[in-house]
Amino acid sequence: MDAMAAPELAPFRHEALLYSDDDEYRAGTVPLVRNAIERAEPVMVVAGPDKLDLLRAELGDDARAVLFADMRVIGVNPGAIISEWREFVDHRAAAGGGPVWGIGEPVWPSRSPAELAECHRHECLLNAAFAHTPGFTLLCPYDVAALPPEVIQCAHESHPVVVANGEGRASERYLGLDGLEHLLHGPLPEPAVQPEELSFDSSGLPALRVVVLDRARTAGFGEEAALDVVLAVNELTSNTVTYGGGEGVLRMWEEDGAVVVEVQDRGRIGDPLVGRQLPGGSGDPGGFGLWMVNQLAELVQVRSSEMGTAIRLHMRPGRVRRA
Repeated sequence: MDAMAAPELAPFRHEALLYSDDDEYRAGTVPLVRNAIERAEPVMVVAGPDKLDLLRAELGDDARAVLFADMRVIGVNPGAIISEWREFVDHRAAAGGGPVWGIGEPVWPSRSPAELAECHRHECLLNAAFAHTPGFTLLCPYDVAALPPEVIQCAHESHPVVVANGEGRASERYLGLDGLEHLLHGPLPEPAVQPEELSFDSSGLPALRVVVLDRARTAGFGEEAALDVVLAVNELTSNTVTYGGGEGVLRMWEEDGAVVVEVQDRGRIGDPLVGRQLPGGSGDPGGFGLWMVNQLAELVQVRSSEMGTAIRLHMRPGRVRRA
C-alpha cells in the first residue's frame, strides 16, 4: 500500500441538531466549525441572518475562514438548496479532495405549511443527492422551542442521526433511501379561490405567455420580475409539450400575496431529484427547465404519478432575488 495515499473519506453524514436556545445552538455548531477551520477544511454555514451574526460573533477573526450564506435568500425555495450545496461541495472537494463541512438551517417558524412540506422533501432528498459524496458532513439545526412537534418529527424521519443535549444517536424513525419516489406522490391542496384555467398545446404557447405577463403585471410585478414569471411558466409549459404528452392545463390564481401558477399534464416524473441539481448533460430530459424554475420561484411543488404531473410555482412581486 502506498504510504502517501490519501485516507479514505467517510460516507456522507447528515445530522439534525435539536436546540432550544442560543447556548445550545452554539454548543452544537461552533465545535464543528472550529474543527474544520483548525484542519483547514472547507466549511459553509447557510442560516438566517440572526444565526449568521451569532456565529460570526462567536468565531471572531476565525469567521474569515468560513463561507456564510443567507438561507432567507438562497433557500427561500427549498427546491433550490441542494444545488447550492452541490456547487460548494464539488468546488471545494475539487480543490483539496478532503473532508467538507456544512451547517444548513432551511426550517424556521414563519415558514408556511406548504414551505414546511417542501422543506421535509428537501431534507429527505439530501440523503439521495449526496449518497455517493464521501467526506461531506451536513448538520441541520432545528429550533425545538419554536417549531411545532410535527416538524421535529420530520427531522427524525429525514436525518439518519439526531443530536440532542450534546449526544448524537441514530434516528429510529429515519425513512432511509428506499422508495423516495413517494415524495412526488399525493395531490396538492385545491386553491381557496377559483383559478383561471387555460388548456394549451404547442400552438398556444405564445398566447399563453401574453396572458401570464398580463396577470403578473396586474398583480403588481415590475417589468423584470413579470418577465421572470413568464420565463418560469414558459419552461414548464415547454416541458409539457416536449415530454408531457404534448398538451396540458395551466391554472393561475393569487394566494397570500403571491401569483400561483400550476401546470398539469399527462407525463410522469420518476426522479424526485430532477430540477434540484444543475443537469450535467443532455441526457436529463426537462431537468434544466425545472432547475431554472427552482432558481426563479419562491416555492416549487412537484407531484407526479401514473395519473400525470402537476407542478405549482409561487412568485411574489417583492421577492428577494437570488444571487
